[in-house]
Amino acid sequence: MSIVVTGATGHLGRLIVSSLLDRGVPAGQIVAVGRDVDRLARLAERGLVTQRADYDDPDSLQAAFAGAEKLMFVSGSEVGRRVVQHGNVVTAAKAAGVGLVAYTSIPRADTSSLVLAAEHKATEQLILDAGLPHVFLRNSWYLENYTAQLPTYLQHGVAGAAGDGRVSAATRADYAEAAAVVLTTEGHTNRVYELGGAPFTMTELAAEVSRQSGNTVSYLDLPVDKYTELLVAAGLPEGYAAVLADGDRGLAQGELEVAGNDLTKLLGRRPTTLAEAIDAAL
Repeated sequence: MSIVVTGATGHLGRLIVSSLLDRGVPAGQIVAVGRDVDRLARLAERGLVTQRADYDDPDSLQAAFAGAEKLMFVSGSEVGRRVVQHGNVVTAAKAAGVGLVAYTSIPRADTSSLVLAAEHKATEQLILDAGLPHVFLRNSWYLENYTAQLPTYLQHGVAGAAGDGRVSAATRADYAEAAAVVLTTEGHTNRVYELGGAPFTMTELAAEVSRQSGNTVSYLDLPVDKYTELLVAAGLPEGYAAVLADGDRGLAQGELEVAGNDLTKLLGRRPTTLAEAIDAAL
């Protein structure tokens, strides 16, 4: 069995590779695909097959996917360019006769109004139109989106435009483990999994940071345009800031709260909680 993992040099891809190894997949049966040659070399030292490939280079993708039984298709990070890039991945997967494509998407991609969802919806449709056996792993936000900002929270508090909306965030490691389960067990073909952890509001996030740190941290809720301005003032590019603020807009409207317990079922345990993630980060 050969499992190709795209984006294997990135945060999520590396964790998926590690989860596959933890589940007993021989290193020689995992093809780690990415753009960073140095990081690929470090994966090769662990016994993995490595292949440099770029979503903008169809020929490199076709070479990387040759002989693959399963493809872990980690969505690209270049917002605004992903439909074309992902189309290259889908075309190469079909040409290679890949038996299963697992794609990392976004909650309710087919109906979501989030700016970020449009490219995921388009990619899911490309996979469907290609007739590829597939699994859509619709991951909600990462807990790391919040724990990475702990220094800022402790100094300035939590700001956003999420209102009282709840987000079903989980750790990258939990999403990666779920992906590895799908890739190494049967019964997932043509399934859609809505994945997320126990939901929380930004006010609850601030309260938990306060509890664990001993500092008083509050949540400042702003209109979407004002939150965008705040992010730009903090140094983010305007386009990226607008996408982040739109994410909070969707969060406020319940678009990142995941119903059901798909992640728990795949993991065979409850996902990491917000409190546990903050504790580890602190």
